[in-house]
Amino acid sequence: MFFEDWAGLGRAAVTGVTAYIGLIVLLRLFGKRTLSKLNAFDLVVTVALGSILATALLSKDIPLLEGLTGFTVLALLQLIVTWLSVRSAAIRRLVRSEPALLYYRGEFRHGTLRTERVTENEVYQAVRTSGRGGLEQVEAVVLESDGTMSVIASGTGSGSALKGVSGVESGG
Repeated sequence: MFFEDWAGLGRAAVTGVTAYIGLIVLLRLFGKRTLSKLNAFDLVVTVALGSILATALLSKDIPLLEGLTGFTVLALLQLIVTWLSVRSAAIRRLVRSEPALLYYRGEFRHGTLRTERVTENEVYQAVRTSGRGGLEQVEAVVLESDGTMSVIASGTGSGSALKGVSGVESGG
């Protein structure tokens, strides 16, 4: 249960070091975006890369080269999809969600809360986490494309950070 043989330990060590180096090389080649969490699609790729690494490291049935090929395929697909999404609004809409306004200028957006399956208590938690003592200190709470909530304090700037968030009046 704790030890099978030295060959298994050696295989895990050599595969781990080699896979780690291979992953670093691929991440440098394909760029920072490969492991970003800008949206749900990015998160899925990051988790899948971790799963491939674990499988290649621990499974005797998966040769190292197959694991590295899996890394490369995912990183390449991520590169292609993000390259296309920067250049095509249709692709961008397909793979990326838009930020959603949950609270704005003293009012919860109940329709958006329902649509996004977020409770008022979760908005309060985001406000507390941001260091605000109350909603009167908050201009807006936005559910971002990556699932995090951004809290915009009242009286801080022109509101231009809310550009592209549906439901915000123009000019703010």
